[in-house]
This record gives sequence, C-alpha cells and structure tokens, in this order.
Amino acid sequence: MRDKYIMALDQGTTSSRCIIYDRKGRMISRAQKEFRQIFPREGWVEHDGEEIFESQLQVAREALASGGLEAGSIAAIGITNQRETTLVWDRKTGKPVYNAIVWQCRRTAEFCDDLKAEGLDDIYREKTGLLIDPYFSATKIRWILDNVPEARERAEAGELLFGTVETWLIWKLTGGRSHVTDYSNASRTMLFNIHELKWDEDILRRLDIPACMLPEAVPSSGFMGETSEEFFGAPIPVCGAAGDQQAALFGQACFREGEMKNTYGTGGFMLMNTGLKPVTSGKGLLTTIAWGLGDEVYYALEGSVFVSGAVIQWLRDELGLIGTAAESEELARSVDSTGGVYIVPAFTGLGAPYWDPYARGVITGITRGTGKEHIVRAALEAMAYQTYDLAKAMEEDLGREIQSFRVDGGACANNFLMEFQAELLGREIYRPVCIETTSLGAAYLAGLACGYWESADDIRNNLQIDRIFTPRGSAETPALIEGWHEAVKKTT
Repeated sequence: MRDKYIMALDQGTTSSRCIIYDRKGRMISRAQKEFRQIFPREGWVEHDGEEIFESQLQVAREALASGGLEAGSIAAIGITNQRETTLVWDRKTGKPVYNAIVWQCRRTAEFCDDLKAEGLDDIYREKTGLLIDPYFSATKIRWILDNVPEARERAEAGELLFGTVETWLIWKLTGGRSHVTDYSNASRTMLFNIHELKWDEDILRRLDIPACMLPEAVPSSGFMGETSEEFFGAPIPVCGAAGDQQAALFGQACFREGEMKNTYGTGGFMLMNTGLKPVTSGKGLLTTIAWGLGDEVYYALEGSVFVSGAVIQWLRDELGLIGTAAESEELARSVDSTGGVYIVPAFTGLGAPYWDPYARGVITGITRGTGKEHIVRAALEAMAYQTYDLAKAMEEDLGREIQSFRVDGGACANNFLMEFQAELLGREIYRPVCIETTSLGAAYLAGLACGYWESADDIRNNLQIDRIFTPRGSAETPALIEGWHEAVKKTT
C-alpha cells in the first residue's frame, strides 16, 4: 500500500477529470476533458452518455500515463459525479436509450406541478428529504419511459437499467457486473426513503417506475466491483462513490455535526453535516444523505444554486466578454462597483431558497455608461449573493449564526469573489490549499475502504488552509443585498 496511490474520477457537469492522489492528499497527476452541452429546447439540458464515459476513461488513462503509473500502482478508485443527471440504458448492449437528462433540465416542471397539486409535496419531503422539483432524477426517468418508443415496455420486462452518473460509470467500468449506487446519490433521486435506506414503493408506484430498473443502494465507502482488464491493463477495485457535493463535504473533512462547506462549481452548493439524524428545513433547504460509512449513515442540510460558475462560462462562451474565466477577476477589480447592475442567472429557474422552475435570468440597472467590466463584476457578485441567500436560510433553520465557511470549487480561486463573499456574509472564509475537494473526497472514501487511510484523523491531518478572507465591514453591504433581492423579484 505504501507505494500506491488513489485514483479519483470526477465526472462533472461540463468536464470529466481524473486526479491521482498520494497518502498526504497531494495531487500526483491529473487530466481533464470538456464535453458537449446539448440544449434541444429552452430549459432542456442533455449530455451524451457514451461521451461521458469515453471522456472519463480517456482522462483516467492520461492521468496514469502522465504520472508514469500503471494499474498496479492504484490501490483503489473513488468516483464522484454530477448528481441527479439521469441515464437509462439497455441491460444487454449497454447503449443508452436516450441522452442523459441533466440535473439542470426543467422539462418535467409541469408534471411536478401535477404532483404538488395532488398534495404529495409534504409526503415526498418526509420520505426523501427533497422538494418535488424537476431537479431530481425521478421525473426525468418518468419522462424517458413516457417519451422514448417502447421504453416503458422494455423497462417493465427488465431490459432497461437506470442510473445516475456514478452508477453508469461503475456499470461500464465493471463490464456490467456491478449495478450499484451509493446512498448519497440515491438520496438525490426523489425515489429513495432516506430513513429506511430503500427505494420507496409508494413513490415508484405513483410515478410508474419499475423497481427492476433501479440499482442496489450501498454505503459510500466499500468495495463496489473491479474494472475490466481491457480498460487499464489490469483490474482496479472501485471502493468509493459519492455525489459531488457530499464528496466535497467529505474532502473538506467536515466529519463532525455542524461543520459545513460551500462549493462554487457549475452550480453552487452549501452543505452542513447534521450528524446521524436528518434535519428538516422550513426555509427551502434540502435534507439529504451525506454518506454511508459501514453501518452509519450521516445526513446533511443542503442549499442548491442551479447556476453559479456557469454564469462565467456564459460570459465567455455565449457573450464573448472574456476569453478565459481567470480574466473575470481583473475586469471586476477595474471598476469600483457594478454601477447598479445586477445579474440574476436564473437560466434554468431558481433553486434554494426560492424553488421557482419558471424563473428566467435578468440583468437590471443597465445605463449608457455600463461597460463589460460592470457586467463581469455583476456576474461574480451574483455568485456571492446566491450563496448569501443560502447561508441566511440555513441560519434561520438552525436558529443560530454560522461562524465560519469552508469553500472549494474552481471559482473560489477568484480572490475578488471570496473577498466580496466574506463582506456579504460578515464571516471569515477558509480556502484550503487543495480546492479540488470533490475529487479528494471521493479518493478518501475509496482509500478508507481499502485501508489506504486508517481513520478520519488521517484525513483531517491532511487538511491545509491556503488563505482566510476576513470581512472589512462595509456600510454599503445592506443596500447592495436589498438591491439584489429587488432584482430577484424581476425573474418571474
């Protein structure tokens, strides 16, 4: 074990990555590849399932090669993934029957309205910890069964399988021998009873989803199968899996009740470890499973923002205002303020605490003097405002102030964003040396299962802080927040 490493497969919304870690949690090698975003209609988002797998396999091989490693150098693989994204494929051929329907996709909003009209929201929330929303996997599965020719008949005959992305990757990597999901991903489907740790028969019956499609739900840390020899030259055990946000919570070593983190990725996600008991929110937050370790299941309270770092991609790819994401900080600092401009990036609706699938993005406060630097700064500030809303909702649920924030995700490397975030929250923000905590969490889960790390203390000792951002106490902050909330009202 001492001469080996852990491979983390990080399958995200816009790219597939592989990072190989050593015992100290240091990166040995890495590779990344972006893949296509498919937008068939307004509010619809899809991925090609085969492209997801091929891109993930490619970067895994590249990471091995660039590190001068081979399969025998890897003690285990951990997988983390974009959550809720839904795939249905043929059990025999392994071919998806339809594109993956991405977590951001809002195509099932009307069906969700029908479920709410039946008075099912409280029942589903009690069982699954989730609100009825197109965000989650359940109604996406139902849409595929209803809209792909013969899909329902084939599913009922046991010919089709469902999985979120980690299930799909494990199934493919093991040559179809393992059809499993971990508890954290299962808890994001709106089909899983988070108290009884099983698929809920009543919900399956109402949504008309055959139970035979569903994977076996297992703890997040444990043996899940071996990769087929064809992929890396020799089998490698898969020993860990968790949804990206739960993996980031684990990677930040938030093992104790009350510890929390915020991730600035394609979306924005704030999670707090609530220990061995689920906490129900009254402020639009979600109750979810953080991870399963052996016989213990840990829960989390979560706030979800649908568009966070993706707004910077929008500035780059659709508007052409920047050439790279890194340029956003320099442009934002080139002006003293946004000049009254606010961007609310509700491209696919609003998540917590608003939960409005019909909201659409707005830019307000534009004048003749507005330049691209004001727009770029407003986009960065929007990421911080949305996080502020989550934090306040969480504080109201808990009945106390949050003392400090741990941050991760690619956008937290932006010092302007972190400084502005600290100002809004009035709290210190802790940024770790390794901001790739999502993949690191997957590595830790796999490493604990195979004995690479012996305990949570081993992992906690790896955590190093890069920088602490301290608020200055600007008198303008309350007025800025008020302006943000006025802008949010204009999205509907």
